[in-house]
Amino acid sequence: MMRRGSDALRWLFDGRRGPADRLIPRWIFLRALAAIYISAFYSLLFQIKGLIGPEGVLPAGQYLASVGKSLDGALRYWYAPSLYWLGASDYALMTVTWIGLMAAVIAFLNVWPRLSFFVCWVCFLAFVSASGDFSSYQSDGMLLEAGFLALFFAPRGVWPGWGSDSPAARASLWLLQWEWFRIYFESGMVKLLSGDEQWRNMTAMDEYYQNGPLPTWVGWYAEHLPHWFHAATAVGTLAMELGIVLMLFFPRRVRLVCFLIVTPWEVGVILTANYAFLNYLVLSLGFLLLDDGVLRRFVPVKWKPAEPVVVTEERKEETLSIFATEGMAVSADAVEAREELAREEEDGGEPSRTKAWRVRFERQRRALGIALTAVMLTWIGYDTTVEMIGLPLRGVSLPLAPVAWLEPFRIANQYGLFAVMTRGRYEIEFQGSNDGVDWTPYLFRNKPQLVNEAPRIYAPYQPRFDWNLWFASLGDWRQSQIVPLTEERLLENSADVVGLFKGNPFGGSAPKMVRAVLWRYWFTSMEEKKQTGNWWRRELLGLYAPELTRTAEGKLAVVAWPEDLGTHD
Repeated sequence: MMRRGSDALRWLFDGRRGPADRLIPRWIFLRALAAIYISAFYSLLFQIKGLIGPEGVLPAGQYLASVGKSLDGALRYWYAPSLYWLGASDYALMTVTWIGLMAAVIAFLNVWPRLSFFVCWVCFLAFVSASGDFSSYQSDGMLLEAGFLALFFAPRGVWPGWGSDSPAARASLWLLQWEWFRIYFESGMVKLLSGDEQWRNMTAMDEYYQNGPLPTWVGWYAEHLPHWFHAATAVGTLAMELGIVLMLFFPRRVRLVCFLIVTPWEVGVILTANYAFLNYLVLSLGFLLLDDGVLRRFVPVKWKPAEPVVVTEERKEETLSIFATEGMAVSADAVEAREELAREEEDGGEPSRTKAWRVRFERQRRALGIALTAVMLTWIGYDTTVEMIGLPLRGVSLPLAPVAWLEPFRIANQYGLFAVMTRGRYEIEFQGSNDGVDWTPYLFRNKPQLVNEAPRIYAPYQPRFDWNLWFASLGDWRQSQIVPLTEERLLENSADVVGLFKGNPFGGSAPKMVRAVLWRYWFTSMEEKKQTGNWWRRELLGLYAPELTRTAEGKLAVVAWPEDLGTHD
């Protein structure tokens, strides 16, 4: 019984016993994951100082200081696991970002993947843990979860190539597939559990392309397709999220069919909306549905991985039986060690004591690695299962302490996309004035603003400031501290915050007054676009946040308060 338990443990968590026919899908996924990390760090290079720098909207140093006051000792580092504890200056923020970017490039080149992906994960976690509202996205949790699991999934070595001698542990492969499944299935569950009428009457997609966070020009054309198309895509979304993804648990051919359905769907989502790297990550995880048998034909002959060697238990069982007939109790691990020594003999003479010691040390090291892998992956598996069960069965009593302990690291998450569809598109616009009469807008880099400007496709690049303002526009300004804080920074003419916009409409100086107004936007009709060339039409709803100015003493003062615009959904 003991041996069977040990063998089962190693079958699940020992990479040497992992599936030998998943080398190509693993290689593809890890290259895609590295590219996603590259996009994440690259986008931060141009934003991080304006977002969380000392002169940014939400300074990381201030956040960590408040955490330090509320938590004693080492707890502060657990609940805010960030390298920025060592320093949160502009130099420190940029240094960590550059290190993360370089590690991502190295990971993409398949150089020492376990170490390079670990550096990527630590650097990205540093940002996510200290940036508050600017990292409250599900996509950040998806990347951290996939990035952490990749540490157990990636091959060993500095130049592993396909990693033929280092297959992935079955548990790591399964948990990455499990993440892919949960992203879909939990999103389907929240749609049903939310009670949103638009999902019940299949009108959820009628204005989806117009009202999403950051539309694309392809989405503009998709919006003008007939209602039957939108109703069909609503039905298809629910069918895919709650039904088709269950094909993951079926035999190989069924999984292939699943891949052929979900992959084009994800490509369509990428083209019609900018969700940063979210859909690219889901698309990449989908390749883990495949195996070498499917993908080998697409790899040039000179680069194909070696055919997997079928390893049976016959030799091991034969060796064990020989020892048993001699009255000796020998474990399977001992047989492996003996065979390893035999290989040493073949390489050159009798095994020395040094070689024997090295073999024993290697066995102990592997055993420790398997134990640590088993603990972490089992922990993540438990937490993610509890999180999913908790969606429909909130009254179920399960131990939640393990979930709380891992929560700060965002590696065991609960997902749920588009539970409730927005019923309008609202945009916040910052304006400045020197006389209180003529107001000049600060132009955004990516979000809709100018009515004649086509919405672009720029994902996986993530404009976090623009993205957050879409969420802020759906509620009251008191619920979105980034809006009044941005007004303050614009009055100070903070170069880092102004850098989040296309430029400073007041040259190198600050305006005397700043305000944030709220517009409602709609796509133009086909005929209207043909006549005017405009992609958008809009209506001014009024002041969104307090209009601010600075007194002669340099203090902030409120010029005007907004009327209650209510909550938009």
